[in-house]
Amino acid sequence: MQWGYNTNGLADLPLPAAIELVAELGYAAVGITLDHHTINPAGEDLARQIVETRGLLTRYHLTSVVETGARFLLDPRHKHQPTMVSPAEADRLRRVNMLRKSIDIANLLGAHCVSFWSGTPTDDAPRSEQLRRLVESLRPVIEHAAAQRVVLAFEPEPGHLIDTMASYSELLELLPQELASELRLTIDIGHLHCLGETPIAQQLMDWSDRLENIHIEDMRAGVHEHLPFGEGEIDFPPVIAALEAIKFKGPVTVELPRHSHMGPEMAERSLAFLQKIGGG
Repeated sequence: MQWGYNTNGLADLPLPAAIELVAELGYAAVGITLDHHTINPAGEDLARQIVETRGLLTRYHLTSVVETGARFLLDPRHKHQPTMVSPAEADRLRRVNMLRKSIDIANLLGAHCVSFWSGTPTDDAPRSEQLRRLVESLRPVIEHAAAQRVVLAFEPEPGHLIDTMASYSELLELLPQELASELRLTIDIGHLHCLGETPIAQQLMDWSDRLENIHIEDMRAGVHEHLPFGEGEIDFPPVIAALEAIKFKGPVTVELPRHSHMGPEMAERSLAFLQKIGGG
């Protein structure tokens, strides 16, 4: 395992300072959430940002994950919109193009993977239509990633069209085999607990052959709120034991997006907790 920290929990720091902090604390990985204040896929100085960031990742020997869940990157008024399930084709295309650009950025950074989700339905279309939109939108994204040899890790997200491991499995069944085989998996430990997909250790073992990327934090059942370790209900030693049992070698990245106001402190406390229960 490679313990990591996501920049969405260090949003008050410039990206170079966030990367340096993560490295100096002793993390082995960093999740870089593309955003206005980190790497902006539509930014005028994108090329400079990529060169600078890759240099820092190389200097500090950090594995990186490109994360695409910024709240207001595409729409300054509507959180996480538009998505691959938006009603308007033009809006879905905006998300597809953003994901394609994210793949380009990941390729240039040498990132471990690109992590992304389906999006939340915003109209009353039947589930079959929502899934059709998603499958249609995924094709150009998966094909672009395959052409660039960039790994895609899809994350089930509470409240989204694809929210559980069961709905992720449903999506895989709907995708043509050549596309499904390219779609790997991000599991968020807190999400599993939130939605009652337990035991968490069993889920990790069941999906070990597709698992590429992990988010970790504490959480309470039925409440999608990312909490510092010890403030939720999750029993972490069995989770870490399961990751060790499946010999997971990828990033395990702390996600505390609502704690940026105390980001450096939370990053330090989180790593101390993880090292205490899981070594590293």
